[in-house]
Amino acid sequence: MQWYDILAIVVLSLTFLFFFITYVCYFVAFFIGKKKIYEKDEYDIPPGKEYEPYRDILATWMKEIRELPHQDIQITSFDNLKLYGTYFECGKGNTLEIMFHGYRGSAERDLCGGVKRAFALNHNVLIVDQRAASRSDGHTITFGINERKDCMSWINYVVENFDKDTKIILTGVSMGAATVIMASEMDLPKKVIGALADCSYSTQEGAIKKFISEIHLPANLAYPFVKLGARIYGRFNLEETTPLKSIKNAKVPILLFHGEEDKMVPCEMAYELHEANKKMTHLVTIPKAGHCLCYLVKPELYLNEMRKFFNE
Repeated sequence: MQWYDILAIVVLSLTFLFFFITYVCYFVAFFIGKKKIYEKDEYDIPPGKEYEPYRDILATWMKEIRELPHQDIQITSFDNLKLYGTYFECGKGNTLEIMFHGYRGSAERDLCGGVKRAFALNHNVLIVDQRAASRSDGHTITFGINERKDCMSWINYVVENFDKDTKIILTGVSMGAATVIMASEMDLPKKVIGALADCSYSTQEGAIKKFISEIHLPANLAYPFVKLGARIYGRFNLEETTPLKSIKNAKVPILLFHGEEDKMVPCEMAYELHEANKKMTHLVTIPKAGHCLCYLVKPELYLNEMRKFFNE
């Protein structure tokens, strides 16, 4: 075998390894395969010890919203995916919250408490299954990049189909919080009066590198493969924008909540977001609260902060 034959084999092997690692990174970070739709008596409780004390109340909330009168809504995304949401009405013409769930979550699982909380404020609610989640089409999560465009599609649906005087609040938890922050700099109609972002990351890179480090892999070495996997296989630019960039240009005021014991998205990221635009944001941190558990830990404080912020 000649030296150039050996060189060709080495080059081909390295090329194959490069694309294989890139695909694995895409598959782990962004891909969702077959989605489970839970039966009548099944409830999708988030994994992790921090959620165990709240298992019963979360199951109760899911059961209750399943039994509420509701309207199923379907829209088409900018890239022709069918997206699904569920509308719950507290009072005709009341302020409407459009709610977005977190990474690998679903509207029912992540937003059942949001429905309860919104009704306590006399708000109507539209909870959305984001692309690639639950009933909605797609197999690629984009960490808020394409989801923020879907957010605009849901806003436009409400503007066109609800009462002309309906006020809109954009609400999100975790990746959903990042989604509404990144949507806040877009061309929002005047009906959108503000946003609520609960436990958002400040940058996709920071959130992904933290996860990579936790599984004991070299984050700085692995992250470029993740970013490239998004480009090649997911067909999106992971760094097209970030919550940290978008919040600097926010067109509506944003109420930030974050649990001080959040082990998934560090509370420091909330301070980064607040510092980036103090004029348009208000930050509330909740002691002893884990990821997306702020309302469960301090419900009255949560409600009072929302009343004060959105009334002002």
